[in-house]
Amino acid sequence: MTDATGHTFGPSALATPANALTVARILAAPVFVAMILALGASWWTVAVGVAAAGSDGVDGWVARRQGTTRSGAFLDPLADKVLVLGAFFALAATGRLLWAPVLLIAAREVGMSAYRSWVGRRGVSVPARRSAKFKTLIQELAVATCLVPPLAGAHTLQLVAVWVAAGLTVVTGGQYLVDGRRAARRRAA
Repeated sequence: MTDATGHTFGPSALATPANALTVARILAAPVFVAMILALGASWWTVAVGVAAAGSDGVDGWVARRQGTTRSGAFLDPLADKVLVLGAFFALAATGRLLWAPVLLIAAREVGMSAYRSWVGRRGVSVPARRSAKFKTLIQELAVATCLVPPLAGAHTLQLVAVWVAAGLTVVTGGQYLVDGRRAARRRAA
């Protein structure tokens, strides 16, 4: 597809509108984390979080129309992780969430990124799954239960939400490991 000027981007392009949106999301993450730490549950914090998380769909839409890139395939999940993990750490640091599920989520996210990078250097591609996008949505909803003012006191809801997010995070990590092994076997055959 092309943009309004008829321009498309090849797989090796770096400076694309979609990548600019993704980088903006990464840069918004520290602002979002600072707002969680300073303001806690507030509509301002929610607005920044929704804008940052919502830009994920916009950059994907732009990339599909103007050409997906390898840099975008790397930056997009990185932006998701920076935003969500930053929020989880801030919420755990302020006592809003337990550290155990947050650390479980963080270990899976970092471990899976390292795994995908490792197998990628060996020529094995482990494509993103829809379940991983769903997992990210559930993680974002778990964060939202702590930040939306009417839900700020719903500690049971927050506890359930973060543990459901942690469970989905572990399950999708297992799916990626299985996918990576299958892809490696196909490549070796």
